[in-house]
Amino acid sequence: MARKSKSNLSELYLEENKDQIYENALAEIQSFELPLGTTLRSVYDDQPNAHQKFMEKLDACIRNHDREIEKMCNFHHQGFVDAITELLKVRADAEKLKVQVTDTNRRLQDAGKEVIAQTEEIIRCRVQQRNITTVVEKLQLCLPVLEMYSKLKEQMSVKRYYSALKTMEQLENLYLPRVSQYRFCQIMIENLPKLREEIKEISMSDLKDFLESIRKHSDRIGETAMKQAQQQKTFSTAFQKQNSVNYGRNMHFGRNRILEPKNEITLKRTFEDEDEHEEEVLTAQDLVDFSPVYRCLHIYSVLGDGEIFENYYRKQRRKQARLVLQPQSSMHETVEGYRRYFSQIVGFFVVEDHILHVTQGLVTRTYTDELWNMALSKIIAVLRTHSSYCNDPDLVLELKNLIVVFADTLQGYGFPVNRLFDLLFEIRDQYNETLLKKWSGLFRDIFEADNYSPIPVANEEEYRIVISKFPFQDPELDKQSFPKKLPMSQSVPQIYMQVKEFIYASLKFSESLHRSSTEIDDMLRKSTNLLLTRTLSSCLQNLIKKPHIGLTELVQIIINTTHLEQACKYLEDFISNITNISQLTVHTARLYGLSTFKDARHAAEGEIYTKLNQKIDEFIQIADYDWTMSESDGRASGYLMDLINFLRSTFQVFTHLPHNNNDHAAMSGKVAQTACMSACQHLSMSLMQMLLDSELKQISMGAIQQFNLDVIQCELFASSEPVPGFQGDTLQLAFIDLRQLLDLFMVWDWSTYLADYGQATSKYLRVNPSTALTLLEKVHRGIKDSSKKNNIFAQFRKNDRDKQKLIETVVKQLRSLVNGMSQHT
Repeated sequence: MARKSKSNLSELYLEENKDQIYENALAEIQSFELPLGTTLRSVYDDQPNAHQKFMEKLDACIRNHDREIEKMCNFHHQGFVDAITELLKVRADAEKLKVQVTDTNRRLQDAGKEVIAQTEEIIRCRVQQRNITTVVEKLQLCLPVLEMYSKLKEQMSVKRYYSALKTMEQLENLYLPRVSQYRFCQIMIENLPKLREEIKEISMSDLKDFLESIRKHSDRIGETAMKQAQQQKTFSTAFQKQNSVNYGRNMHFGRNRILEPKNEITLKRTFEDEDEHEEEVLTAQDLVDFSPVYRCLHIYSVLGDGEIFENYYRKQRRKQARLVLQPQSSMHETVEGYRRYFSQIVGFFVVEDHILHVTQGLVTRTYTDELWNMALSKIIAVLRTHSSYCNDPDLVLELKNLIVVFADTLQGYGFPVNRLFDLLFEIRDQYNETLLKKWSGLFRDIFEADNYSPIPVANEEEYRIVISKFPFQDPELDKQSFPKKLPMSQSVPQIYMQVKEFIYASLKFSESLHRSSTEIDDMLRKSTNLLLTRTLSSCLQNLIKKPHIGLTELVQIIINTTHLEQACKYLEDFISNITNISQLTVHTARLYGLSTFKDARHAAEGEIYTKLNQKIDEFIQIADYDWTMSESDGRASGYLMDLINFLRSTFQVFTHLPHNNNDHAAMSGKVAQTACMSACQHLSMSLMQMLLDSELKQISMGAIQQFNLDVIQCELFASSEPVPGFQGDTLQLAFIDLRQLLDLFMVWDWSTYLADYGQATSKYLRVNPSTALTLLEKVHRGIKDSSKKNNIFAQFRKNDRDKQKLIETVVKQLRSLVNGMSQHT
């Protein structure tokens, strides 16, 4: 029972719980606040029959609401009917009241029309009066603004931009804030930035025109500045020369009689030129209008963009600097190209220096120094490159003068130019090289035109003309009467004068380099040494090696170099005179011409020996011996007699060698003796080689006898003393090898040769066994060939056989001697 009652209670509780759920769902539906989907889902998700039960609950709820509505309508229906009845009664009274109000309003409007008209007139007048007063007040505020704006427009029209900016500043800070509410003021305020930009653009355009103008006029500015610097330097130089006449005399050695009046005239003319051109001196400010720069600088400073302007100006000027520093490709061809290049650079930096001193901050000394250092490096590189193309020393000299004026001009404006003077020393070396090339051509022309004969002088005047060009002194020659001949040829005074001209040309470059006289003297001596040791020496060596130069010319060249060597001390005196530096100074360089001319003499002597030997070889080549002859012709060969006659005439030429003092006599004798000994030795060696020639297979005794006659003529020539000075039979010893060899074969003294071989007292000491063996084999073959031709005579066969046996025996002994010598060595 208890369980049954508990189950009933549970069912009852569940039933009541479901009813409560449905009621909550209906309340939620009626509230229109919560979403219906959730509510309905909670109903349908409960029980399988929940939908039907919910619909029953919903129908019951609807019926309840319908009954409540019906009760409410029944309750208020009578009140509504009463209200409608009262409203109908009030309607008639409202119509009457409306008519009365309309009539009253009409009568009131008719009565107040005139009053309204007068009142409106009064109001209008008072409004006008108030407006006029306001307008007057506002106009009093606006008039200064308009006046300032008009002033601004006028300043803009006359290009007074700096004043216009000041006017804009007053408008913005003082006048426009008072009337900022007006539209025209807003328009003005909007226009002011545009006007500022317009002013900036106009001023920048003027600046660009200015930059273009100075780019075009920079060469003229630089030319004017360089001309002024050169005039000032000319004036200073003339003034110094006036106070230093002695120095001027040294600089014009040999012209001191007219030097002082010349200096006075020069100084006077310089003063006159200065006075004449004093009014024509122009500055950069006279040639260029700098106002655009000042105006643009002020405008940008006022606008607060001064730094922007400075950066722009410097950037543009750097670009122009790079353009100015870029040379034309053909600049090195003419001096005008260099002059225009320097003028543009000077003009550029003159303008920068002017801007530096008349403005504050636009350019600074640091900026100009940096720009100059950059430019200087570029200038030095350009000059170093283009000057290397110059082959004309005159053009290099003009370039040097331009660089000096260029450096002096910029130095006057405070720019450091030491590197330019250092560059000049490099260019000076190149200048010397061009001079050396030019003088090399001059020397060659002089040598080509020389006749290599002593200079003939017919009278005293001609003699003095020669010695005025060349310092020649010979007391012995002075005692001789005219006409006479000077020992050197025409090239000697010409070479001497050209060396002096070279020194003058080298001195021209050394002037104005701000160097001491000692340094100039040292430079002159070094360049002169180069001329002597390299250029003149090379020309002499080439001259000596030329094939058309014969023995006579070589002899004259030796004479010429001797006199040029003696003249070197006069060249040293000449350099000391023009530099005013004593030769006793410790560090003074010396001229090396002595070694140059000594080397040339040695080369000429060697060439004499070589040409003599070559001539001997030519005679030897025409020798035509019959090596199979049975007996000699009884006289020497024709080619050899011609050769001896040639040697006799040749050695007579050596009598023209210098012999005016003991040294020269000893030197000439030595050259002649050496040449004669060399010729005899070469002739002896050539004859020996002719006998021992490998292509010569056999020699007859007749040919040996003929050859012996030729050697006898050579010995007679040697003993006739063709050149004086040989002691005893010194010259004949050149043929001693041939003589002993031929005597050995002529006498057929083999027993004595073999018995005395190796002894100092041997009669045939100079005969070498290998030489004797070679010649004996050739004679042996000759005898064999001769015996074959004469084999019909029996009595000769026995003699030939005996002789052949003897030869074979001697050959064996000679071979043993030769083998012993080879083993010993």
